[in-house]
Amino acid sequence: MERCPEIADKLMPLDEAVRRFIFNGCQLAIGGFTVNRNPMAAAYEIIRQGIEDIHLVCHSNGQALDILIGAGCVKRLEIAYSGNGRFAPTCVRFKKAIEEGELEFEDYSNYQMALRFLAGALGIPFIPTKSGLGSDLIKYGGFSPEIREDEKVANLKYAVVGNPFSSEKDEILLLPALTPDVTILHAQYVGEDGTVQINGLTFADLEQAKAADTVIITCEEIVPRSFIRLDPDKNSLPSFFTDAIVKVPYGAHPTACFKFYDYDPAYLKLYRKMAEDDNLFKEYLDEWVYGMSSHEAYLSKVGTEMLLKIKANPALGYAQGLERK
Repeated sequence: MERCPEIADKLMPLDEAVRRFIFNGCQLAIGGFTVNRNPMAAAYEIIRQGIEDIHLVCHSNGQALDILIGAGCVKRLEIAYSGNGRFAPTCVRFKKAIEEGELEFEDYSNYQMALRFLAGALGIPFIPTKSGLGSDLIKYGGFSPEIREDEKVANLKYAVVGNPFSSEKDEILLLPALTPDVTILHAQYVGEDGTVQINGLTFADLEQAKAADTVIITCEEIVPRSFIRLDPDKNSLPSFFTDAIVKVPYGAHPTACFKFYDYDPAYLKLYRKMAEDDNLFKEYLDEWVYGMSSHEAYLSKVGTEMLLKIKANPALGYAQGLERK
């Protein structure tokens, strides 16, 4: 581990970060979007540590969300969308859990979830919008009155009120803020001063971090302050937002990390095949999660050949010539 005195108190191994900050029943937000920059290494470690009853709140996640649900770590979910692109337009274990009634679930639109995290980041209890008025999203709620007694669950899915600044009939939709106990993001770089730099689209990651009590950052590289200052417009979060920093190369695999590596199509196809069958999925967890002593062991199993195939062209940000079918 790099010697970085400025963030020495935050640098730690992945297992320690999970053990210290993730707990049974916590409300957890994870960053990324479908097959992009999911904090996969952290998700695997949460499963290995047997953390349960998680209240997961996400914008539009994919692989990390699906494996956490499939492994039985998640009790409750608030989300806009869960999919792995062409490999699983709707994530397999997520879909099974919903269909079999194994998951407490409530859905919002993409924009509504982004607004809810924004409200949390701003420190306000709700946020107004017109988005969703007239749609089925406000006709149906997912949580029972008993679930809404939980202090981390809004006592209403939404509220429709009149615009107090208009004399005309003008309805406004109020959405409750989200304030996760913990947010986990995967980033390309963290500077030795603790500055987090995310290259490419940030999705709802920054609002999720700013809304949370605790923030864990896994990253590809820890770099000198001079590097972080080369492109200050890419810097995403200052050091004071983070509580744990973990260097985990390929920490988003099998999802993509822009300019470092693409998503792994072979792995995602294998995952879907095994996730569709309960017995095969148990074998998958035993082989790829519980059977891995470390993230390095996991990467060794993926293999150097595949890691080289998905390596991104740094100018383009993705892997050229990758067989994606």
